Amino acid sequence: MVEPGLIKAAQAGDGDALISLLREIENHVYRTAYYILNNEQDALDAAQEALIRVYTKIGSYEEKAQFKTWVQRIVTNICIDKFRRNKPTVSIDEHDMVFPDSHSVEEEVLSAYAVQDIRKAIDKLPDHHRAVVVLRYLQDFSYNEIADSLDLPLNTVKSYLFRARQQLQTYLHDYQKGGVRG
Repeated sequence: MVEPGLIKAAQAGDGDALISLLREIENHVYRTAYYILNNEQDALDAAQEALIRVYTKIGSYEEKAQFKTWVQRIVTNICIDKFRRNKPTVSIDEHDMVFPDSHSVEEEVLSAYAVQDIRKAIDKLPDHHRAVVVLRYLQDFSYNEIADSLDLPLNTVKSYLFRARQQLQTYLHDYQKGGVRG
């Protein structure tokens, strides 16, 4: 949570406060960009663009919305625009997974497949559904915060989440029946 005093000082033109503010939010901004874009380089580009936008637009921030939802709206919109422009070239990066020693090799392999399949299922969602899933389940935003971040009515957010969950259940049907990836 960002200190309100830091935001006010940054808005008043205090350069050190602005730098501190940007440093405080940069990991959150990158994490959101990565969850939406699923590509490290694109996420770095989007995060940088979002931080620059926060830097240049801090004076326009009004306390009508929480600061984190204002920042989230900026980064989400940039990511959605970037995703639409680059949709044919977006790839899923493989990541090393670290497991405790108590797991068997079989459990590790199955877990890796599950994570990969869940990520692929989220990637199949339409842009607006993916955005609400990322904000709700990966960033732990409330429905109201998602609505504020994406500038959507609350009922639309609920509808998008409902439909996204239905789509994910369809995509992940094998796991619901206790099956594994074929």
